[in-house]
Amino acid sequence: MFSLKGKNAWITGAAYGIGFNIAKAFVAAGVDNIIFNDRYEESLKRGLQNYKEAGIENVHGYVCDVTDEAGVKALVEKIHQEVGQIDILVNNAGIIKRIPMHEMKRSEFQEVIDIDLVAPYICASAVLPEMMERREGKIINICSMMSELGRETVSAYAAAKGGLKMLTRNICSEYGEYNIQCNGIGPGYIATPQTAPLREPQADGSRHPFDSFICAKTPAGRWLDPSELAGPAVFLASHASDAVNGHILYVDGGILAYIGKQPK
Repeated sequence: MFSLKGKNAWITGAAYGIGFNIAKAFVAAGVDNIIFNDRYEESLKRGLQNYKEAGIENVHGYVCDVTDEAGVKALVEKIHQEVGQIDILVNNAGIIKRIPMHEMKRSEFQEVIDIDLVAPYICASAVLPEMMERREGKIINICSMMSELGRETVSAYAAAKGGLKMLTRNICSEYGEYNIQCNGIGPGYIATPQTAPLREPQADGSRHPFDSFICAKTPAGRWLDPSELAGPAVFLASHASDAVNGHILYVDGGILAYIGKQPK
């Protein structure tokens, strides 16, 4: 039920981080081929090295900007020719700009929207026709708790992820009759190299204020490990989730269910 044998998975922006960890989970579940892309040749090479060091052999990396509609369509055709059909699409590529909204330039806001919302639309549109023809496919959008919550300095990111949540539901509504399931994963605060500075002790030995805030707001009382996204990702990519569609699975340690600790 949870096996991915015989399947090919395309994970956008999976040279490292959450996408890379999802790829490793798919490999452990038996996926035939991992396909990933990156905007830059240098990042792609580093990604391929990461897969090599992880002992993953059936991986195919391509340079592609997921906001370029013509480039994405050309990449999908190339994947079909060089690898085979795309059974699973994970829209993982994304960025965040932490800028107060009244100080944010329109171009900065638009860049976040283009990568975090428009790109998933472009990639899903490119793989849907063949999935419709086969009457089978899985699309997983990496959403965020910011599709449900607001927080200072992340206006563009929250707007994009809120839109991605609704795009997920609409793909379900429009293509469910073709046996295509589109769901989302909403990660909480994940312990990655990018968030490491927020978890390091201060010069006086005290915890970073944001570290204390996140641990106090999370019932689990800790940051989450990237590997904890593995089970949810495999579930949504496998036949185990064939009756699950248009759902956002929040992997957040319980933050969205919790009002937080009472101040002492």
